[in-house]
Amino acid sequence: MLNCFSIITLLFLGVQTDAQVKWVNADADFSPLPAGFHVFKSTSTLDDNPFAAFYAIADIKNKKLQFTTDTTLKRRLTPAQFFQKNGQPLLVVNSTFFSFATHQNLNVVIKNKKTVAFNIHTIPLKGKDTFQYRHPYGSALGISKKRKADVAWLYTDSLLKFPYALQQVADAVKDSVSAFPFKNAKLYNAETGYNKVAGIKKHKPVLTKWKMKTAVGGGPVLLQNGQIKITNNEELKFGGKAINDQHPRTVMGYTKDDKLIVMVVQGRSPGISDGASLVQAAALMKNLGCVEALNLDGGGSSCMLINGKQTITPSDKGLQRAIPAVFIIQVNGK
Repeated sequence: MLNCFSIITLLFLGVQTDAQVKWVNADADFSPLPAGFHVFKSTSTLDDNPFAAFYAIADIKNKKLQFTTDTTLKRRLTPAQFFQKNGQPLLVVNSTFFSFATHQNLNVVIKNKKTVAFNIHTIPLKGKDTFQYRHPYGSALGISKKRKADVAWLYTDSLLKFPYALQQVADAVKDSVSAFPFKNAKLYNAETGYNKVAGIKKHKPVLTKWKMKTAVGGGPVLLQNGQIKITNNEELKFGGKAINDQHPRTVMGYTKDDKLIVMVVQGRSPGISDGASLVQAAALMKNLGCVEALNLDGGGSSCMLINGKQTITPSDKGLQRAIPAVFIIQVNGK
């Protein structure tokens, strides 16, 4: 958990970042664009380092825009291939973390209310903790049938019709069981009721059905209730001080007035863009008005196409990396 000093430090960094980054409208570079959808770019600096990024902002309530996903089975496609496969949609962006060996998504993907990829809930420990396991809840951003966005921490299982969500982050469970069945997840996340020893009521987050039409997972969460609160320690995404390392980033969040923001940050490009840390990415999304925001797979995977045109230059020698899942925005009637 972040202590008070850490949170204050992050908020300060957010103010500093806001003062340096300048965004300009880039609609003309990607036209034609529908109503309720705009593109912005920055080629300024981020905390005195070279910085290049794009973000798209879409009106979630605009019924001419459809938010969906696509994924593959035992293979991966580049964003350009997903663009062609899906009838040349308005926006295609990378999403989940994945295994290079198996091409498997490591995070949830929901398409047309059906869960088509699942979170990995078991991480084997090493050293003195051999034969011990941690069971984290992976985070995701979803959009419901009623066009409401939400970021939550999920329990997913192919035997369940819906994912189950925590609206407050919970620590990863540690035990000696390699599996993490739903009954255990419910047990660890039930309300504890009255604590006689402490003389107070204590409650843990409660799992509830998460009925989303569209969702993609990643992690960690960057913003909660409009404040920077990076839940890396609970989600066990990156070790050590990795949240401060600068890399290419893909980030997604939403605003109080139902605008979806999808951002990609170019990185590993000396003299052009160093990338962004998770701390900086959180500040960028906060300063754009997001109330909740989620980190997605970054590095060489970061890539966003708008009307088929590439925004940032991918870090893998400028080539698009093949990935197993994308988030898509389509225009009705196209």
